[in-house]
Amino acid sequence: MEIKKVIEELKVKFKDDITEFSKQFGDDVIRVKRESLRDIVRFLKKTPHNFAMLLDLTCVDYMGEEPRFEMVYHLYSISNKNRLRIKIRLDENDLKIDSLTSLWGNANWLEREVFDMFGVHFNEHPDLRRLFMYDGFEGYPLRKDYPLRKRQPIIPMRYEDAD
Repeated sequence: MEIKKVIEELKVKFKDDITEFSKQFGDDVIRVKRESLRDIVRFLKKTPHNFAMLLDLTCVDYMGEEPRFEMVYHLYSISNKNRLRIKIRLDENDLKIDSLTSLWGNANWLEREVFDMFGVHFNEHPDLRRLFMYDGFEGYPLRKDYPLRKRQPIIPMRYEDAD
């Protein structure tokens, strides 16, 4: 199925949930309401659209803008050779969005990375904990307001017996 047809179907089925359609860097982009994300991607994953791959998801910090953060999802349909980018803006005071781990297994680590680096909480994530930073790490290092020279608390070394 051509991406133009997919976009037309989305316009009809989710007319109140999709706020913007555009193209950027050769990919089609849709901006959706946060509460509609799971329904929209479930629809896209099914036949005939077959967006079976979640290539990546990330977060962007637009410090100074409201809403400040933007989640970005990159989907790919192998059978149709289509790409689609989904964007959702999140308010700094309400950094929560539904997890997609029930639809794509690789969302587990990708969402943990975004949680660790930006502080976005993923509803119903099976194991939401830091991925790169240690447990006592304070703050979120990829936020634009994270202090460049911030000192982190020193944690005691753990020694294991050599026996």
